Amino acid sequence: MVRRRTATLSLTAAAVLAATPLLTSCGAEHPGTAAVVGGQTISMSTLQSQVKAVRDAQGGSAQTAQLIESTSDLDRTTLGGLVFDRVLDTAARQAEVTVTRAEVQQARSAAEAQAGGAAALRDQLLQQYAVAPNGIDDFYRVQAEAQALARKLGVDLATPDGQAAVTKSLVKTAQQMRVDVNPRYGTWNSQTLTIGTASTPWLRHAVAPTPAA
Repeated sequence: MVRRRTATLSLTAAAVLAATPLLTSCGAEHPGTAAVVGGQTISMSTLQSQVKAVRDAQGGSAQTAQLIESTSDLDRTTLGGLVFDRVLDTAARQAEVTVTRAEVQQARSAAEAQAGGAAALRDQLLQQYAVAPNGIDDFYRVQAEAQALARKLGVDLATPDGQAAVTKSLVKTAQQMRVDVNPRYGTWNSQTLTIGTASTPWLRHAVAPTPAA
């Protein structure tokens, strides 16, 4: 996830500090918590459940060793995706954007047809984005929500300008929220909307994956 999940952001140091509280407090203040986002807790058990689902799926793949090696930081990237999802949900709600279950299923069905079937899509998402089978609906919910937010902003998410506009909106929302990450996983970076120094992964959720060859 890496649910879940390319754009360059620019913030002043003061803005970063304002958006990021003392992160060392999370573990002490909230035992069993992986992160607190806008007052909402992401528990260790939630994170571990998602990581286990991905590892179990990777264990059933013919490319197990390769997949595990390429996702050595799965705990961190999965938590980063969970935090990002909360930011996106908040941005969508503030923009009065809603996504229905029917829209999510429509996006998933279209992706299955493009990939060559449900099994092919499952393999593709696991290999490219570390998405477990039980996380596919969430993957397309995030994608649909980002696309809907782009339409609300009057931009095309498939273009660099559209991506920049949506990113700007998400960064603004993230700055307004308190994001407190358990230090064992790293530090929330408001410049990249990630935990740590990884490049921004959110477009992986917002733009449909390339069909497998």
